[in-house]
Amino acid sequence: METGIKIEKIIRSRRKTVALQITDDATLIVRAPFEVNEQTIKNIVTRHLNWIRKKRDEILSRDPKFVKKEFVNGEGFLYLGKYYRLTIVDGQSEPLVFKNGFFLSRAYLPIAREVFVNWYREKAYEKIVERVEWYAKKRGFRYNRINITNAQKRWGSCSPKGNLNFSWRLIMAPLPVIDYVVVHELVHLEEKTHTKSFWNKVKMLMPDYEKHQNWLKNNGYLLRL
Repeated sequence: METGIKIEKIIRSRRKTVALQITDDATLIVRAPFEVNEQTIKNIVTRHLNWIRKKRDEILSRDPKFVKKEFVNGEGFLYLGKYYRLTIVDGQSEPLVFKNGFFLSRAYLPIAREVFVNWYREKAYEKIVERVEWYAKKRGFRYNRINITNAQKRWGSCSPKGNLNFSWRLIMAPLPVIDYVVVHELVHLEEKTHTKSFWNKVKMLMPDYEKHQNWLKNNGYLLRL
């Protein structure tokens, strides 16, 4: 494009509007309805150049940078806020073993990402259920069910039926950050919107919640593979 901004991918669906997305590696993805032609998309991109450049600059200035995982020896993977090295091993019956480091069976290399996601989901469910039960008992919250989702940026949500939803990616974050999201969603059982009363109840359970809220805001981009 004449603007110097490259559209990495156009994803078409039954959606009604065009959406621009800057990914964690600073590439531009456009989500568009089937009937919108490429010239119209280019015109929309041109109109939003300032926003695109600002978002890209923000991402490119991050430290550390987000690097998509390659699943190679020595690569670091987050678990409860710490990086652990990956070792590819032969003769291991289990796909993935964690012993102060990740040990991936060479036989599962072709589906390494799926193996890691399954492991993270399992650990996320175990830890989040434990933390939800602890805080619910402490404060007397009553919830319906806990679900682990694949959400990339919506760390948690609370449904009208009292179901609590959490992204499996949270298990990569430090435990106090997980606790903040748990407390946040539990309080939503009583306070549906982010009123002053909502934040007062969050603060009652977690006086330093803002520190963990800011950690997610500044480092959430790292919680992915």
